[in-house]
Amino acid sequence: MLSLIIQLIAGVIGGNSAGAALKQYSLGPIGNSIVDLLGGIGGGQLLGALIPALGTAAASAAGAGGGMDIGAMAGQLVGGGVSGAVVTLIVGLIKQKMSGTTAQSPR
Repeated sequence: MLSLIIQLIAGVIGGNSAGAALKQYSLGPIGNSIVDLLGGIGGGQLLGALIPALGTAAASAAGAGGGMDIGAMAGQLVGGGVSGAVVTLIVGLIKQKMSGTTAQSPR
């Protein structure tokens, strides 16, 4: 459960950061946050499946009643944040293509 919360928070932070940095792909604060929540969960779960050490460390720490492994927590943060940013950019690109506008490079 803790890893899921970490993925959600990291996804929102990563996606909103990407939206702020690349305004032409931003969906607005609420749109970015909704997309980022989904991206954070999906990316964190995918990362846990691809790198079993992250998933098993989090599960064993929770089952043992102890604290969560710092390495697993860092992996969940990175996975959720990066995937939140990537999903925001992908959805922003799709939104642009559907609206018929092109991205302007910042000056």
